[in-house]
Amino acid sequence: MIQACAKQPVIELRPYQAEAVDAVYEHLRSRDDNPCVVIPTAGGKTPIMATICRDAVSKWNGRVLILAHVKELIEQAVDKLHTMAPDLWYRIGCYSAGLKSRDTEHDIIVAGIQSVYRKAAELDRFDLILVDECHMLPPNGEGMYQQFLNEAKIVNPNVRLIGLTATPYRMTSGTICGTDNLLNHVCYEVGVRELIAQGYLCPLKTKAGRRKADTSGLHIRGGEFIAGEVEALMDDDGLVHSACREIVEQTKDRCSVLIFAASVQHAQHVQRVLGEMGHECGFVCGDSSGIFRDDILRRFKEGDLKFLVNVNVLTTGFDAPNIDCVALLRPTNSPGLYYQMLGRGFRLHPDKTNCLVLDFGGNILRHGPVDALQIKDKSDRKGNTEAPAKECPNCQALIHASYSVCPDCGHEFPPPERDKHDGSASTAGVLSGEVTETDYDVGEVYYSIHTKRGAPPEHPKTLRVDYRCGFNEYHSEWICVAHPKGSYAWQKAQSWWQARSNEPMPDTVEQAVELAETGALAQPLSITVRSVTGEKFDRIINYELGSIPTAVPANSISDEPDYIWPDDDDIPF
Repeated sequence: MIQACAKQPVIELRPYQAEAVDAVYEHLRSRDDNPCVVIPTAGGKTPIMATICRDAVSKWNGRVLILAHVKELIEQAVDKLHTMAPDLWYRIGCYSAGLKSRDTEHDIIVAGIQSVYRKAAELDRFDLILVDECHMLPPNGEGMYQQFLNEAKIVNPNVRLIGLTATPYRMTSGTICGTDNLLNHVCYEVGVRELIAQGYLCPLKTKAGRRKADTSGLHIRGGEFIAGEVEALMDDDGLVHSACREIVEQTKDRCSVLIFAASVQHAQHVQRVLGEMGHECGFVCGDSSGIFRDDILRRFKEGDLKFLVNVNVLTTGFDAPNIDCVALLRPTNSPGLYYQMLGRGFRLHPDKTNCLVLDFGGNILRHGPVDALQIKDKSDRKGNTEAPAKECPNCQALIHASYSVCPDCGHEFPPPERDKHDGSASTAGVLSGEVTETDYDVGEVYYSIHTKRGAPPEHPKTLRVDYRCGFNEYHSEWICVAHPKGSYAWQKAQSWWQARSNEPMPDTVEQAVELAETGALAQPLSITVRSVTGEKFDRIINYELGSIPTAVPANSISDEPDYIWPDDDDIPF
């Protein structure tokens, strides 16, 4: 009989992994229900599982089962357990039909749920059951996991269930933890943004895009967009060509681009168009043969193949740290799927400094930044008919949330949800707080007087400036030239005016418009617009201006007598 090593090699845990293990043990000691650990994709769940397994079998003479739902996860778990706990190698078994292994006697068994859900009695007693990617668990009462757990409790009524996942929710039922669910409480959670800041995950960045296609006609079934409708919309030749051109342009300095397509036909279309552009693109789907699929994935992981398009197969269990661009060529209504797709780019690699996200599906705007997903329980999705109010960032008016344009000042709000599917990548930031700055050439500029609707006569007006930056794209700002002198808004307006004109800033908006229309202001050539993810409103932060005009000759502004500047006492505020 092979003896265990006298001294166990230490599993090196990161600080948050050690905290997660401690949280699990505290939960098991103090509560009688089942805990869940939430660790981001690529954050390292396996060291946590390995530590729990070692403690269970070495310290407490227990027995542990690890359940997973795909072959890749089973293989990874077995390999990493052997690497992290080599002294336990002879105590680790595998039960998976796909891997042609049916171990039943080991203290630690990694199993595929499809292979064992009817074999709890055959596998005998377990003290702990760990479920990797536990968001696959049904909330209650149905499915293979439930059947196995029911029988496992007959063998050992005291068996405890521990879940590990990056996404503790399901698109059809909301969060997976609940009083009556298989998992009951999140005992530990660490976020994407925190691990990026600590250097454990790869930073993400997004790029701007150009073309859009309307998806307002898509319907939802079972929590997700109907696949046939998405395919019909997405597999448009113009959209595919536009998206492929942008992918090629944006990834000139990238090495490994993983593309998520809407359907097999759509993926093959993308593969064909990229080929026509001179770029080999691999393709895998659920029907790809094992040998062919393994060869494609090997080439992609080794860097021999730059582009790889897939359909619903590389969302979980696919570990390729070299991925430095993820292109979402499909919309999804599932926040979990959205997260899992982006998670393919989280892993660190010595040859990449960040991972570029090209979102052609409006997913970032639909679900929010990946570190601040907007998740609702099923019970919250109905019956809450009271719409919230929102505050206009320009005039601070509180208005009904359904307004797309502020009725007081005309400010245009971005939509709270996006029903557009892009032929180009979204400008939205993929992490909350991410700053995106975009330069726009200015075609024309318009100046007008803005009066707040319903305001009293003495309320100061503002100078509205509209920049046309495309065929039908405008960016606006409001300059408070008539606000009280010395106020913050007035000081900003004065700086804005002095950067553009040799004329003194007028005290009324009417005079400001007249001066602007007679050429007293420098012509804006371009503007820079800043968007901050998590903030609803963009703002103009920089300008490229033409030369400042010479002073406007007297009496050239209008046929009226020269304007007489009022004394301070005459200013109405």
